[in-house]
Formats: sequence, C-alpha cells, structure tokens
Amino acid sequence: MKFFNKNVKIALTVIAGLALLYWGINYLKGVNLFTPANRFYTEVKSTDGLLEAAPVTVNGFQVGQVREINYDYSKNKITIMLAMNKDMVVPQGSTINLVSGLVGGTSLVLNLGDGPAMDQGSYIPTIDVPGLMDHVTENVMPMVTGMLPKVDSIMDNVNGLTGNPALTAALTRLDAISRQLQISAQQLTVLMNGLNRSVPGVMNNVNGITTNLTGATGNLTDLSESLKNMPLDETMNKLNTTLANLQALSEQLNDKNSSLGKVINDRELYDNANHAIASLDSLLTDIKAHPKRYINVKVF
Repeated sequence: MKFFNKNVKIALTVIAGLALLYWGINYLKGVNLFTPANRFYTEVKSTDGLLEAAPVTVNGFQVGQVREINYDYSKNKITIMLAMNKDMVVPQGSTINLVSGLVGGTSLVLNLGDGPAMDQGSYIPTIDVPGLMDHVTENVMPMVTGMLPKVDSIMDNVNGLTGNPALTAALTRLDAISRQLQISAQQLTVLMNGLNRSVPGVMNNVNGITTNLTGATGNLTDLSESLKNMPLDETMNKLNTTLANLQALSEQLNDKNSSLGKVINDRELYDNANHAIASLDSLLTDIKAHPKRYINVKVF
C-alpha cells in the first residue's frame, strides 16, 4: 500500500510537471490556456510568416489569437484555429485577411459583417487584401527601381567631382583664404583696440579744436562788428581820389608835351644833365687832388 501510494505520488508529480511545462511553453508563446475562448477556423493558401499566438485584431484592437496552424493534406490548404475572446461575437458575413508588418510578423485582421452571430467552430472566409508591404512592393519598389540608374549616374558624377584636381585646388585656395581672413580679423582686432585707446585723446583734441573754433568764431564776430563800424564810405572816397591823382600823374608823365613828360622824355636834357653831373664830379675830384689851385690862403 505504501509502495502504491509512492508510485501514485510520483506519477501525479510527473503529470503535473508535464502539464506545467506545456502551459509554460504556450504561455511563452503568448497562449493562455486558462483563458476562456471561442474557437473559429479559417483556411489560407499561404501563411506569409504567420505564427502561432499571432494576434487577431478588429479595428486595430486584439480580440483573439492564432491557437494552431495545421496543413490539410486533403485540401492542400492551411487550416488556422482562432481562439477569440469569450465576449467576442462574430457575425455572419465576416471575413478575415492576413496583414504583413513592415518590420516582420504577420497578423490576422477580422472584418465584421452585419448578419447574425456565427456558431463556435465555424469557418471564417479569407479575402486577399493588399497590405502595407504589398503597397510598398507594387507602388514604391518600381519607383525605387527606376531611380536606381539615376542614383548610379549621380554617384558617378559625385565621384568624378570629388576626384577632380580642380576641386582639391579650390579647397586649398579656400583654406588659404580662410587663413588670410583669420589674419585680417586678428589685425582688425588689434586696430580696433588701438582705436579704442586713441579715441579718448582724439576726442580731447577735437574738443580743443572745437574750443578754438568757438574762439575764432567770436573773433570773427568782433572783426565783423569792427568792419561794420568803420567809415568805409569815407575811406573808399579817399582811395578813389588817390587813384584818380595817380592816374592824372601817370597821364602827365606819359604826355610828352607836359612839363613832367618833357623832363622824363627829353633825351637831350637827360644827356646834358649827365654831362653836368660828370663835369661836377671831375671838378670835385680835381679840387680834392689840387686844392691849392682853387683855394688861395694868404697870411699877413
């Protein structure tokens, strides 16, 4: 009796372990065996990467999951068992389709009909609805394929441009220009610093010049007032009289018939005056040389 009890305990332990292992494996797959569910079936020609425990969604919300995937050799089709939530009512006229994701993985989308509820274990028909990847394959891939030759041509042009020696020379010149600009910026900084130090002195000089200009302006004002007070009319009249006298004197000198004109323009008078002056000079010279000829002094 003890041996029987021990064997029973071992058997029960093994059965419990196997059951726990089975439940754990399914749980890791995402299948919860203890969750009540209604079973439905569908048939597809290709799973397109569909796996067990894949979600079944309605309007993006998960209402069930794939429980089993089996191949029906008699029909040459794949039978999929769906475990739907207990509260999920599947109306007649509903369809189901496979949708492939961008990053891999395939799910089932349930499209609800408007008829009465279907019985548990019923088959839900499948429809072929192009998914996102199908749209990418049909619409985007031809465009990408058409663009590839252009991309190759662009890459060839880019390679030719980057390998052109002129580009290297241009970059070298640009680097030299950048260095020159940096040096110019440093020189400009030094110049600005010098100007900043010189500006106070320059402003002081400007202030001094402004002060001198103010004083000069005052002097000009005084000079203007003095000029206003001067008898300019009387002075101009005297100046005009003097100019008239000078003009009359000039006319007399230029007139050969006038006395002054004769004195200046008579050559004979000029020559006689020169002879007289020469004779007088000779007389004075002789007097200095022989004073006794002309001065006779007698002493009694």
